Amino acid sequence: MVTSTPENWRLVDDYIAGVLVRQDPALDEVIERQRAAGLPAIEVAPLAGKLLTLLAQVSGARRVLEIGTLGGYSTIWLARGIPSHGRVVTLEAEAAHAAVARANLERAGVSEKVEIKIGNAAETLPTLMGQEPFDFVFIDADKQSNTIYLDWAARLGRPGTLIVLDNIGRNGDVNDPDSTDPMVIGTRAALEMLGTDPRFEATALQTVGMKGWDGIAVAIVR
Repeated sequence: MVTSTPENWRLVDDYIAGVLVRQDPALDEVIERQRAAGLPAIEVAPLAGKLLTLLAQVSGARRVLEIGTLGGYSTIWLARGIPSHGRVVTLEAEAAHAAVARANLERAGVSEKVEIKIGNAAETLPTLMGQEPFDFVFIDADKQSNTIYLDWAARLGRPGTLIVLDNIGRNGDVNDPDSTDPMVIGTRAALEMLGTDPRFEATALQTVGMKGWDGIAVAIVR
């Protein structure tokens, strides 16, 4: 029996990705350009990226909201999951990151589907009020603000809107009620909100893989 270690998690991830995720030069180039630009290596793993594409397709999403663009890697996966007339609105706090993302989206051939809004998401989210509801929301930004983002996901969505909240495992620290880590505190608050706020029906899964011990929460707006 293979021992459960971070190295073996990565090897299994590599194997499964090799079988289920096609080699994609455009996405490989995105990662290379993010690294060259000095962006942190915190984008979703390829298997998670393809999951975003499939969830967008299964949910029939036409309008997608992404909170946390980084270099546009997950944005590309989301854009690939919606129809040609669909729209991804993605929010990025850092102008430099948004510039890298914009170039990556153009190279990947999906820029016509994507609108990047630059600024603190807590400030840009209210500007989306009054628009057509979003069908799918992907939250992958500062964890301290997760409850703010969930609140806006419900307000900007509709009954049946799918929400995916990333990075809920926190290397197991999410189980520590005494943690002083702001990211753990924010993640626990988000999970408790998903479990108690009547606007949501949710579940979550722990994951292990190339990104370590982590997980995602998945919810729908009631």
